[in-house]
Amino acid sequence: MNFDLTNEQEMIRREVRNFAQIEIAPLAIDLDEQEAFSPELTKKMGEIGLFGMFVSEAYEGQAMDYLSYIIAVEEVARIDGSQAATVAAGNSLGIGPIFYFGTEAQKKKYLPKLCQGQGLWGFGLTEPTAGSDAGSSKTTAVKDGDDWIINGSKIFITNAACELTLGVTVQAITGEKENGRPIYTCFLVDVGTPGFKAVPMHKKMMWRASNTAELYFDNVRVPKENILGKIGDGFHQMLQTLDGGRLSIGAMGLGGAQGAYELAVKYAQNREQFGQPISKFQAIAFKLADCAIEIECARNLLYKACWLKNEKRPFEKEAAMAKLYCSELMGRVTNHAVQIHGGYGLMKEYHVERFYRDQKLLDIGEGTSEIQRLVISRHIGC
Repeated sequence: MNFDLTNEQEMIRREVRNFAQIEIAPLAIDLDEQEAFSPELTKKMGEIGLFGMFVSEAYEGQAMDYLSYIIAVEEVARIDGSQAATVAAGNSLGIGPIFYFGTEAQKKKYLPKLCQGQGLWGFGLTEPTAGSDAGSSKTTAVKDGDDWIINGSKIFITNAACELTLGVTVQAITGEKENGRPIYTCFLVDVGTPGFKAVPMHKKMMWRASNTAELYFDNVRVPKENILGKIGDGFHQMLQTLDGGRLSIGAMGLGGAQGAYELAVKYAQNREQFGQPISKFQAIAFKLADCAIEIECARNLLYKACWLKNEKRPFEKEAAMAKLYCSELMGRVTNHAVQIHGGYGLMKEYHVERFYRDQKLLDIGEGTSEIQRLVISRHIGC
C-alpha cells in the first residue's frame, strides 16, 4: 500500500495553502463580521484553478483526479469555512451535475465560465418542508408545448444569489409513477428568467461570508433544452451528486479540524501559566494528542473514499462514513481548541471562534449526521 501523494497533489497542497494563507486569512474575520460575500476573492480562487478541478480540459477544467480537488478544499477550509463552502458547492453541486449529466450543448454553454471562476451555479434540492426527506419536494414542472413551467421554492441554496450567480439546477416533480410515487426531473434555470427570484439569506451563525439563498419559481418557463439529462432522472442525479458532495463536506471538516488544531497548538505553546507554556501541562497536551490522532484517522478515511471514486469503484458507504466522521471530528477539535484558548477563544478577534461556529453546518448540510448513519446502516445490512 502506498500512502504517498503524487508530486502533482503535493504541489496543489502547497500552492493552495500558500494562497489561502496570503489571500484569505487576512480577510476572513472582517468578511465574517460584515457577512459579506467577496466576488473578488472568488474570482482569485478561479484564477488559480480552484473551480472545475475534475472537469476535462475540453470545457476549460483542470482535468485532475478527485483527491486533488478534495485536497484543495481541505486547504481552503484550514483557513476559512466560508470560502471553502464557495469552492465546494461551486464544484460538487454547481459544476458537477452539469458535467456528469448535461448535454454537450449545456456543457459548452455553462462550464467554461464556471470552471474559470467567472460565474457560480446553485443546486436547488432542499425546500422549506423537504430537507432530510428529499422525496417530500413540492416544486413542480408542467409540460406546456416544448416548454416546461416551474412553480415552487427552494431554501438554503449556496452560491445562488450573488453577483457571480449564472443560474441554478432545480429538481421538480414532473409526473407520477404507477405506484403513485413522484417522478423527478432536473432543470437548468438561468438568472434573469422571468418568474425566477433568488433572495440572499442573512443573519447566519456560520459561513457568514458565503452566499446562501432562497429560490422562488413563479410560472418560470424554460425550454426542453434545459432539462438536465432525461425526464425522470432527477432523483438519481441528486443522489449521485450528494455522494460526491459528501466528500467535499468531509474535506471541509478535515481542513477545519486541522486549522483549529494548529491554532490551538500555537496558542498553547505561547500562552504561559504557572511559569511555563500551557502545552507542557498534561491536561492540554492530551487534548492536542487526541486531536492529532483523530485528524490522522479522518484523513486516511477521506482519502480512501476519494481513491475508490477515482478508481470508479463503489464509494457511497465510504463517502457517508467520511462525511460523518470528518464533520463530527471538527466539532470535537474546535471544542478542544476553544477550551485551550480559554476566554480568548470566545472573542471574534481570534480565528478559532469562527471555526467553532462554522463546524455546525457540517453536521447538517448534504445529509445530516443522522441520515449518514442511516445510509451506512443500510450498506452494512441493518
